[in-house]
Amino acid sequence: MNPIKQSSAAEVERMMKLQDVLLKAMAKKITWWQAAEIIGVSDRTMRRWRERLEEHGYSGLADRRKGRPSDRQVPLETVEQVLKLYQETYHDFNIRHFHEKLREVHGIELSYTWVQKALQGAGLVARRGRRGKHRRRREPRPMTGMLLHIDGSKHRWFCDERWYDLIVILDDATKEIYYAQLVEEESTLTVMAALREVIERKGVFCALYSDRGSHFFVTPKAGEKVDKHRLTQVGRAMKELGVQMIPAYSPQARGRGERSFGTWQGRLPQELRLAGVTTGEEANRVLRERYIAEFNARFTVPAQEKGTAFRRSSRSGLNWVFTVQTERVVDKDNTVAIAERRWQLEKSRFRHSLAGTTVTIHQHLDGTVSIRFGPHVGGRYTADGTPIQRSEGKDKEGRGKDGPVEVVENRPAVSHHSHRLLEIPPSRDSHFPTAPKAIHVNGLKTRKPPSASRRGSSGGIH
Repeated sequence: MNPIKQSSAAEVERMMKLQDVLLKAMAKKITWWQAAEIIGVSDRTMRRWRERLEEHGYSGLADRRKGRPSDRQVPLETVEQVLKLYQETYHDFNIRHFHEKLREVHGIELSYTWVQKALQGAGLVARRGRRGKHRRRREPRPMTGMLLHIDGSKHRWFCDERWYDLIVILDDATKEIYYAQLVEEESTLTVMAALREVIERKGVFCALYSDRGSHFFVTPKAGEKVDKHRLTQVGRAMKELGVQMIPAYSPQARGRGERSFGTWQGRLPQELRLAGVTTGEEANRVLRERYIAEFNARFTVPAQEKGTAFRRSSRSGLNWVFTVQTERVVDKDNTVAIAERRWQLEKSRFRHSLAGTTVTIHQHLDGTVSIRFGPHVGGRYTADGTPIQRSEGKDKEGRGKDGPVEVVENRPAVSHHSHRLLEIPPSRDSHFPTAPKAIHVNGLKTRKPPSASRRGSSGGIH
């Protein structure tokens, strides 16, 4: 039987073309290398076809692969194993993430395209629609520390009905994640804590790219440009550090940050489920100890230029920069009122009363409160409103056990109640009792009794 009659229309067309070219070559109208060039094959393939034509005639030109399984065909047992793994264990993973788990956890080496077609063919994964027109891509900054992205993503990270905000800070040059933490609500304090931690670990950067959230910018009307003259608490802190704030006017403008969140949402909930993590504290521990490093190892790219644009900053100065600051006028009884609470200012050797003056109330990230008048600290309080008493003993630098409590000058106080996620080195101050302070009475040097210092202290919160 003629093999041509058993072939498909495409196969018949191919063989007719071969015959025409081979006949011309056999009639010496063209050379054999010219025939190979016309058909689009190598000289070696053309020699094999010539030999098969001479030995078997035109039937030898038929494709010998027809009816024979491909050497690259995946065994049926492997196909069933892959589909079963996805249905039973990785049903909420995206294809890329599932393909990585097959290779890293189960030792199944398959191409991404094969896994994609297998899952789509089995109806386990929907086929993606055609993408829209691509925007013009902005080139990344050439050096680390030139531009950082910050954003929060509200999502059900634990595969239940609980919603958390994931705050992420990444570098524009390398896509490296510097900070990632789950919080119940993105706010001024949580954003400040994130920025402070990055600055303490890496240094002060040049610019910060964010959305137009109310804790970043003041927007008079929705959808319009931000008011760069009216600063939020975060904007004021960045201005004091010399960091430029850049607002994004569309999600597409923050393509790198949005793409990063897409990756987070497609991977983190599944990883937390496999690890049995069900609380925010456990999730943040996993993020710090393992996940951020693994994420950076997989997705970080090298910067275009060596070096860094980060610059060092005083850790003690950050304790005053990253605070929620509010100005108040002191009443006649030497108190200030804020948040439905009245704060009693301490008497100072620099000024007996601050009545009628304007002071700045600093709410620190740890919840403690400091009240400053110029370079002086008029009072320090715990989170529950209890006054932090002044230390009687001071070291050679003029610091007490709680740091400078009266004069700030050019050395801002370092709070020992720092943000819990930061690694603050232990204090150099001694925790042993100190000797009573020496005073001068009528030209004679004496010791001030401890009871006198306690009687001289002012009252607390009223």
